Amino acid sequence: MADLAPQGRFNPWPATIFVILCVLAVLFLLPTVGVLLSSVKTTRDISMGDLWSLPASLYLGNFAEVLGNPAVHRYFLNTVLVTLPATAVSITLGALAGYVFAKLPFRGSNALFLIIVAGMFFPPQVILVPLFRMFNGMGLIDTLWPVIIVHSALGLPICALMMRNFFATVPNALREAAIMEGASEWQVLTRVVLPLSLPALAVLATLQFTWIWNDFLWPLIFTQSDDKRTIMIGIVNLKGQYSVAWGVQGALSLVASLPTLLVFLFFQRFFIKGMTMGAVKG
Repeated sequence: MADLAPQGRFNPWPATIFVILCVLAVLFLLPTVGVLLSSVKTTRDISMGDLWSLPASLYLGNFAEVLGNPAVHRYFLNTVLVTLPATAVSITLGALAGYVFAKLPFRGSNALFLIIVAGMFFPPQVILVPLFRMFNGMGLIDTLWPVIIVHSALGLPICALMMRNFFATVPNALREAAIMEGASEWQVLTRVVLPLSLPALAVLATLQFTWIWNDFLWPLIFTQSDDKRTIMIGIVNLKGQYSVAWGVQGALSLVASLPTLLVFLFFQRFFIKGMTMGAVKG
């Protein structure tokens, strides 16, 4: 208690920290506010510099154009076809690897685990050219397969790390009791351990879905035709007849953010529980 200010003396640090956090929150929210305002204004109003003022009337034509655009429907479908398989594959492989490293260690398993986790620490730009050449040689460029494969592989380190740390908190007595009852390792994993791991799985599902859905780099590199683009590339491709359609892009940005928001709300209870349990413990 020695660091507390003497009685009767004002301590400025709590107020200072509060002000700093409020300023950071405002700076963080400004782009979102700008997108929201642009989505309910005409392109003419935005071009005239009238962006940050509140509109006299809401213009919903941008949302109507987005929702009625067949290209946007295709962008959403492509994003779903990439996000769902890549999320499922990375979490499944991460759960299997995490269980082995946590409950079935073998000689050299710690070194192998460090090698896998090391994949989290190098920038994706380092492997961009080799991957492009490899997929180009396989004839997969301008398809969704390279995006799915890359996201599945890049998601494996974080999934394996979190699931291994969570499985390590599950008492070994549960596994030993199940084995004594005649259960196989697969049955122990699927019927005993995984049901206890819903918080960790919810964390991974939320994070992986969000990262993959919002990814811009890999679809930009591996897809070329418009009918293979994902939603983030589609936002950039939406243009007006003579200028950038700022209002339409703002509307599509808000619509594109809804799936990730819904996923977080759906997993919110498990997500918060997982972030405060063994899912993120070292």
